[in-house]
Amino acid sequence: MAAKNSFERSAAKSSVLVVDDEVALLNVYAAALEPHFDVATATSAREAEFLLHRKAFKVVVADHIMPGGNGMSFLVRAREDYPHMQRILVTGYMKPEMLLRSVNEAALFRYLLKPISMAEFLQVVQEAVLVHDQFAASIT
Repeated sequence: MAAKNSFERSAAKSSVLVVDDEVALLNVYAAALEPHFDVATATSAREAEFLLHRKAFKVVVADHIMPGGNGMSFLVRAREDYPHMQRILVTGYMKPEMLLRSVNEAALFRYLLKPISMAEFLQVVQEAVLVHDQFAASIT
């Protein structure tokens, strides 16, 4: 068996939270990430906030439009409580005012416009984990 590269070894234990109210899409995202990360899923911002209080995540990915609260507002709150956790927003559109809010209030690592390829999705999450780890190493 071939040895895993250093990213795969370090990422194997990295926890990622994915939030989307569309269960089928949530399952696709989780399936793409699970070979590389410890993945938790939530179908609402409220459920995601509960999970954030129970476990540390390096990255959170949230859909923008969800019943019971939008992903951007959730990510703004997540930034306040977990500033080192990297935040990614998935959206079907990005209005200029939403882009400004994503930078100023949520401090997003990245936003992804639907439809997204799973290869792009995986790459962005991997990059976010690396940024999280680099930041964590710089403060220790």
